[in-house]
Amino acid sequence: MIQSINHLALLPLYTAAATAVLVLVVDLTAGRRSAIFGTAAAGALITAVVPFRAPAQGTFCLAGAGCSWAPTGSSAVLAALFAALTLGVLGLSARVPAPPGEFCLLLTAAMTGGVVVAYAGDLVTLIVGLETLTLPLYVLTGLRRTTAGASSAVTFFLISVVSTAIALMGAALVFAAAGTLHLAAFTAVPATPLASVGVSLVVIGFAFKVAAVPLHAWAPATYDGAPLPVAAYLSTASKLGGVIALAAIASRLDTGPLIAILAVLTMTVGNLVALRQTGMVRLLAWSSVAQAGYILAPLALGAEGTTAALAYATFFVALEFVAFAVIVALLPPGAHGGDIASYRGVARRSPWPAAAFVLALSGLAGLPPGLAGLFAKVTIVDTLIDHGWTWLAVIVAVNAVIALAYYIRTAAILYASPPGLAVADLRLPKLPIHWPVATSTIGAAAVAVALGFMPQLLFAALS
Repeated sequence: MIQSINHLALLPLYTAAATAVLVLVVDLTAGRRSAIFGTAAAGALITAVVPFRAPAQGTFCLAGAGCSWAPTGSSAVLAALFAALTLGVLGLSARVPAPPGEFCLLLTAAMTGGVVVAYAGDLVTLIVGLETLTLPLYVLTGLRRTTAGASSAVTFFLISVVSTAIALMGAALVFAAAGTLHLAAFTAVPATPLASVGVSLVVIGFAFKVAAVPLHAWAPATYDGAPLPVAAYLSTASKLGGVIALAAIASRLDTGPLIAILAVLTMTVGNLVALRQTGMVRLLAWSSVAQAGYILAPLALGAEGTTAALAYATFFVALEFVAFAVIVALLPPGAHGGDIASYRGVARRSPWPAAAFVLALSGLAGLPPGLAGLFAKVTIVDTLIDHGWTWLAVIVAVNAVIALAYYIRTAAILYASPPGLAVADLRLPKLPIHWPVATSTIGAAAVAVALGFMPQLLFAALS
């Protein structure tokens, strides 16, 4: 059979891939750090715009089977989100002591994989996109050139290889049972034991990517060992790719009981372990594990919960990125997250970054003024109740209450007085402003606030 190819529909992919190639060329010719970062940032910005201008037509299509490149209502939004996260990480990475050419090449290659995931119309394209998104992050994780960085990179690599092998085995079984790998044809997959095992393996393989319990052990160690901007990308873009992949499967195949179990375990374990954390990055890592549970909960409904899950994931990545951006802004170049106690009183010398951090924490907790997180959690609970999954909605609500303890504690530390000092005695110096980092922080905070005030627009875009 002859496939139809529409090159205009592939413009988002071409733009992202061309950005990676152009970064390599600029590194070989000019070699200046500013030129390399500027090229990568310009390419990421263009990649964020192109999806909304490209034709919404499928390509690599087979008659009667479906398309491997399948634009949907949410594809352009999600592809633009990957590009925006890449642009933000480039801003946070201006002070990262790493070779600029290699760093920007790997980051833009990961962005290319994210664009492929957003538009994937079959299982093979979906898995290839996820691996293209993930592979560069193995190297980026080890850029600190420390024992912790090397250990994190190796852990991340081994776990990802195992998860990919499981997903590929599941894809092979699904193909054997259904005779197709196109997602559009999965609604007709027969309910056979072979298909059930294949679908379960695919879900388990993708669950590694979102750090769902019990497949989560790699995430805290990897985030803690990676450079802070890379940890920000891991906890946002990489997790978003896994969520999109799971949503593509859950919306077409019967995965409800398995995903519901994963959701309950993930949010509960993530919150309980986060209560005991003393390191800032570890706290955000375990918090992101719990947040993955909230995202998975509506996916248990199938197609009815996909929009709620993707909307919550969008809110989450914006707020999580704000949190990491503030940490980067507060610390000197090359430093890592440090202990939570070391942030005591930081709001008195850096009030605006601290306010952005509180905004992110309140949003992740689902409290005002973090309207984005509040709206997202309420939407998930309402969606579950409306479809008869009240027990799962109750578990989501209980876990949200548990999470308040560590979110409020962390926010309070920012405004607490250092031990032994009265408020009037504080004369802490102001931190110097590094504008690329500050711009990324302010931009991410603005997006998080805007999402809180435009929920209907976001839901319409993702539907």
